[in-house]
Amino acid sequence: MTNKATDAFLFFRTWLSAPLQVASVTPSGRALSSLMTSEISAETGTVIELGPGTGVFTEAVLSRGVCETNLILVEYSERFAGELSQRFPAAKTIHMDATQLRKMALPGSEPVGAVISGLPLLSLSMRKVIAILEGAFSHLGPDGAFYQFTYGPRCPISRPILDRLGLKASYIGGTLANVPPAAVYRVRRRKPRPLCGLPNKMQLSNPNDGNLPACCQGLISS
Repeated sequence: MTNKATDAFLFFRTWLSAPLQVASVTPSGRALSSLMTSEISAETGTVIELGPGTGVFTEAVLSRGVCETNLILVEYSERFAGELSQRFPAAKTIHMDATQLRKMALPGSEPVGAVISGLPLLSLSMRKVIAILEGAFSHLGPDGAFYQFTYGPRCPISRPILDRLGLKASYIGGTLANVPPAAVYRVRRRKPRPLCGLPNKMQLSNPNDGNLPACCQGLISS
């Protein structure tokens, strides 16, 4: 068997044993891998991959210039984790449930630049999705992003979950070349909105000087 055929067989066998834990019957294609990593570069820094499976997205991340030592591969399947350790020996492969991500100790002190998720979020409970996102953003830096693909027609992370965690999802693009067709979303922290256009308190010499909106008069005392 070729490596590609071997990966497909391993993926299918793992899917048969745990269909709700593997996102698809077959590994993701080149078009989806390219789309998932389109915003990744050598400047991204540390990248965490959730559910890397046979390493299709991992290869794409490396092709973007990310050093293998900057990769952390979090895989629930013991079989996949063993394969990943052999295929990417310089990366840190961790055999664990992604819902426990918050407890994971990271090597080094630099914040994570991106999280690439190959997890089947649509088949997971809201509680598990929240745990995964909370764990991911506990490691991501202020400008870090979480990337998720889906085979569905809309973002796989519901609006109530995004609102609860203070996150926003943006559609990056879709590909019909993948089997099945897929779309990719970027999830980031929402930027806080200023209260009624309230100026910075340190810039006000007199909070009642008329520069404040009427609805905010009296909120700041001198």
